[in-house]
Amino acid sequence: MYGWEFPPINSGGLGVACKGIVEGLIHNGQEVYLVLPKVNDQMRAVANNQFKILTAHESGGMIKQIAIPSGLYSPYASPTAYHQFLQIHQQNHSNEPEHLYGPNLMEEMVRFAEKGAVHAQKIPHDVIHTHDWLTAEAGIQAKQISDQPLVMHIHATEFDRSGEHPNQQVFDLERRGMEKADRVIAVSHYTKQMLIKHYGIPEHKIDVVHNAVENAAHYQKTHLIEKKDQIVLFLGRMTMQKGPDYFLKMAKRVLEHKPKVKFVMAGDGDMMERVIHMAIELGIERNVLFSGFLKGDEVAKAYGEADLYVMPSVSEPFGIAPLEAIRSGAPVLISKQSGVSEIIKNALRTDFWDVDEMANQVLAVLNYPALRNTLKEHGEREVQKLSWAEQAKHMIKTYGRALSGV
Repeated sequence: MYGWEFPPINSGGLGVACKGIVEGLIHNGQEVYLVLPKVNDQMRAVANNQFKILTAHESGGMIKQIAIPSGLYSPYASPTAYHQFLQIHQQNHSNEPEHLYGPNLMEEMVRFAEKGAVHAQKIPHDVIHTHDWLTAEAGIQAKQISDQPLVMHIHATEFDRSGEHPNQQVFDLERRGMEKADRVIAVSHYTKQMLIKHYGIPEHKIDVVHNAVENAAHYQKTHLIEKKDQIVLFLGRMTMQKGPDYFLKMAKRVLEHKPKVKFVMAGDGDMMERVIHMAIELGIERNVLFSGFLKGDEVAKAYGEADLYVMPSVSEPFGIAPLEAIRSGAPVLISKQSGVSEIIKNALRTDFWDVDEMANQVLAVLNYPALRNTLKEHGEREVQKLSWAEQAKHMIKTYGRALSGV
């Protein structure tokens, strides 16, 4: 398996999903060799702690992490890199999406592919599994070396990240990876239709396997803001895809009715500066708190503090965050333009662009504790049925189809 992210160093849901998938495969008796851009002591500690109980005689599987030297880890530009981009391109006000990606990312991807693919000569394996475009070329080269089937797992596409103005290089890598793959896994039917429509991938080649979620600790409210204040949470990258601007427009409308509500925005990204200025322009800066990027227990605590978690994504292939929020005891409001809406019934839904309806639903949750408690209780029972071990069984079926050429 070729991955780009892995906790505790990850830039989003892909790293969390990769960890869950590996655990699920191991639970089902698979042996996984996970090739990453880099591995540090923290990551080894996470792997050791997580997989210590999954010994050979208990699960029949094991994980081995292989470090590939690389200077880059996050596929997305840091706020610093984004500011540098603005300085260089200050005269360019187009909507080109190149700023989404860190400097020299293509070089890093090529280097990872060349050095990572070599392991296909050294390690006995039946299937090659890649995640998204950053590892597609590594998988293609590994397949050329070992002649074993390739499965490409699509967690997000360039159309999700950049809308109708995709980075052509990234788009070409995504399409090439899926065309060379023997099977493609999409994280939702929403994503599957996108692969058919934009990339021309045959429907029969794509299997849908929804994501799952790990168990999460419950945190009681500590009211770090003020006891009387209610909290609405946005947690995700500050990018066009995640809809932080729609979140703020909704916040403006809610505050017209409930001026004490606090809106916490957790995360960073290329829209960070724009979002901060937008809060000021809307006159709601006193009610909007920016926490920056959160990780580990900080994430679960943020969910635990929230009266409601809102995911107003413009295009969300799946969206693990709502599952994490429900597991941590928070009711959720999600956009209809998300894959997770296919499997969660006990959540409120709106179109991302309908900020008036979004505000109405937020007010309903804040004003009616019975609704909030019903969403929490029923949502938790629903999410408890989802597990990476169960979803991994579907991936193993995909491996079987790839091996048999079906």
